[in-house]
Order: sequence, then structure tokens, then C-alpha cells
Amino acid sequence: MSIDRDATPQEITSLVGREVYSSNGVYVGEIEDLRLDLDAEAVTGLALHQLNTELFDAETASARGAIVPYRWVQAVGDIVIINDIVERVHGADADESEEDIVA
Repeated sequence: MSIDRDATPQEITSLVGREVYSSNGVYVGEIEDLRLDLDAEAVTGLALHQLNTELFDAETASARGAIVPYRWVQAVGDIVIINDIVERVHGADADESEEDIVA
């Protein structure tokens, strides 16, 4: 699966409410909002809520949500598929995970 960059552009608001899964099929969360770079006119992150508490530490899980970088997105359809990096970050030291996942 890949992102079809030549496809007809869709409204970015159509992403809100879609479920996000890792490439291994593990539920990560649901898109609540998007982080945008208005100068570049690009989506830079996905703000997730209803997080899978097994993937995030207690501090992140108790927060309102998490933002994952849009560069992790592999495919967008009825659901969004991201790299399995979230699963790998879960096993990493807390210092490493704070760089990529913002609560």
C-alpha cells in the first residue's frame, strides 16, 4: 500500500474520525484533528484520541491524545495505516519516545 500522490486531492477534513492502524494491523487511535504547515500547505501530523493504551505509556494515555508525524503515514483509505514505529517506540526508552510522540 502507498499514498497515491497523483490522485485527486480530497478535503483534509475527510481524515477526521478515521481509525489509525499500524502496518502490523494494531489499532493506534482515531484522528481527531490535523497539524498543518500553512506556509508549505501540507499536513505535518495527525492528532489522535481514543488511543490504544497498550501502545502508549501511562502519561501519554492519560493525556487528551497524541500527535504522530504525517511522514509515518503509509496509506490513506477507509482507515489510515502508519509505520509500525509506534509499536517500536513503545519498547524504547522514554527519552527516545518523547522525540516522536507529543502528548
